[in-house]
Amino acid sequence: MKNKRKLKKAVIPSIIGVLVVTIITTLFIVNNNMSEPVFEDDVEFNYTTNNIFSNELPTIAEEVVIIKPFVDETVKINKAYYDYKGEKENQQNALILYENTYMQNSGIDYNSDKVFDIISILDGMVVNVGEDELLGKFVEVRHSNDMISMYQSLSEVNVKKDDTIKQGHILGKSGKNNINPKLENQLHFELSYKGQYVNPEEYFDKKVQDL
Repeated sequence: MKNKRKLKKAVIPSIIGVLVVTIITTLFIVNNNMSEPVFEDDVEFNYTTNNIFSNELPTIAEEVVIIKPFVDETVKINKAYYDYKGEKENQQNALILYENTYMQNSGIDYNSDKVFDIISILDGMVVNVGEDELLGKFVEVRHSNDMISMYQSLSEVNVKKDDTIKQGHILGKSGKNNINPKLENQLHFELSYKGQYVNPEEYFDKKVQDL
């Protein structure tokens, strides 16, 4: 009995000692691995600078000012926006006559004596490009501030659908449409904000944060 008790007393400290040594060794190995660099210094890596989501709209800074869809100072308003709350005389001047039918102008018709460049009023993404029987070639641009700008009656289009563009990017050139074919160099411009057509002239030169 005395020999068995002595054996137990000798075995227990040995087991504890082995456990302590094992724990210390494990901690040392883990700490050593964590301190080593994950990649070797001589390994070369290629990093991508492209956006993961190609359809993501560029964010418009609040201090950005909305510009007109052209820079040519010879461009004038030919037909104004039809304002439901406007004066009667202004409303009459904003009516479009086509095939003996009067239509309320949902945008603004600009024209000039010469061809002029059509530019984007803000950063955005081209969501539609096409040609309409009445309004001619057109471009639609969606912006990140719930705004869609529409450029119609173009003679040339320089962008394609899904293009990400910057403010001032040339979208095309002025042209004509079949509603008023006598005007050679014109732009029918429409602006939608939060799902509603608005008067573009009331938004030009405004900061995005003030909308």
